[in-house]
Amino acid sequence: MAIVDLVMPKMGESIMEATILKWHKKPGDTVKMDETVLEIATDKVDSEVPSTAAGTISEILFNENDVVPVGTVIARINTVGESAQPAPAASSTPSASSTPSPEVNAPAAQQAAAAPATAAAPAQGTTSGNRFYSPLVLNIAGKEGIGMAELENIPGTGAEGRVSKKDILNYVANRGKAQPQAQPQPQAQSQSQSQPSSQPQPAPANYGNSEIVEMDRMRKLIADHMVRSKATSPHVTSFTECDVTNIVKWREKNKSSFEKKYGEKITFTPIFIEAVAACIRKFPMINSSVDGTNIIVKKDINIGMAAALPSGNLIVPVIKNADTKNLIGLSKDVNAMANAARANKLKADDTQGGTFTLTNVGTFGSLMGTPIINQPQVAILAVGSIKKRPMVLETEDGDVIAIRHMMYLSLSYDHRIVDGSLGASFLTAVANELEAFDSSREV
Repeated sequence: MAIVDLVMPKMGESIMEATILKWHKKPGDTVKMDETVLEIATDKVDSEVPSTAAGTISEILFNENDVVPVGTVIARINTVGESAQPAPAASSTPSASSTPSPEVNAPAAQQAAAAPATAAAPAQGTTSGNRFYSPLVLNIAGKEGIGMAELENIPGTGAEGRVSKKDILNYVANRGKAQPQAQPQPQAQSQSQSQPSSQPQPAPANYGNSEIVEMDRMRKLIADHMVRSKATSPHVTSFTECDVTNIVKWREKNKSSFEKKYGEKITFTPIFIEAVAACIRKFPMINSSVDGTNIIVKKDINIGMAAALPSGNLIVPVIKNADTKNLIGLSKDVNAMANAARANKLKADDTQGGTFTLTNVGTFGSLMGTPIINQPQVAILAVGSIKKRPMVLETEDGDVIAIRHMMYLSLSYDHRIVDGSLGASFLTAVANELEAFDSSREV
């Protein structure tokens, strides 16, 4: 019998796990090559996972809503023509041949993926008594020096009290605090026998006249991503302003003819991306990431642009090789990505491979912002709203006051490798590039 493993695909260089949203197939169902088997979600985008072989689903190893590390076998396909005996879907009591379902959150997954397995951590899940421990939990236990006896006493929130990654990481974080409290326990018991305890019980949280709204899945993932970014990169933000009067006048003059000629609306975003890409060529260190003590300078210039989803959350589709495209090509890509985001039709590849991010906080009326870096990138540029202001201009006949269209720019950057000189120089270069826009440019 030829068995093909279906594994959780890698959806991007910074994505270490994905959540199973829905299985489209069950054990015993036939499946064609490239037919959708399940839907998954990451902190960037929802996606469908196609079959890598034609045959019969013989085994499903994870349930819906399980969070699974990339590269993990999630199902098995029998490629022999005859039907295989269907195996039951993953349950809380896994078999010896099935991969256990780790329960992880976004930051914990990256920590666990980065942590090497130690000699004390077995390569496969194991059971102790009536309890099952996944390989990920055992790896963490081995790394932290937690023996099996101590592991048995950790409360679990998983199915049938199973210890999840979140449980053991919480235990490790509070391990030092919990031990001093546990030692006087026998004495407290003897005192409680001689006299009744009057210890007050903690009162439930009182939010007053409030409505409690649980975060949706996307908001939880975004929250984890933002916290992880602030914990990873020491953020510094620099500000400048630029005169975009030439851009505003050119767009106002040419937007109708541009749409008529190319079938695309011309917005400010592709003009901003064009300027950013040109400046990245001058300052390539802005287009990099950090791997331990190594700086990875990216040769491709892939600009992410923050776009709104119907839910109100933001997502960052990526304009690939932005430096190789003219304004027409950039406009087509920007409009296509924005429309796909609004229609919830972005593909996994649309959000992968970004090397720098642009966010337009001016869309929401903000003058400026202090954006959070989109990991593993090292910089993000925010453009504010365009406002008319009286400005002093230098002319051959002396200084004059004129009404100009002004815009603030803010660049947040990772101070581990981007210092103030580089950050400010790049930001100034972008402002100069925008101010030098040719108002007589042909459409």
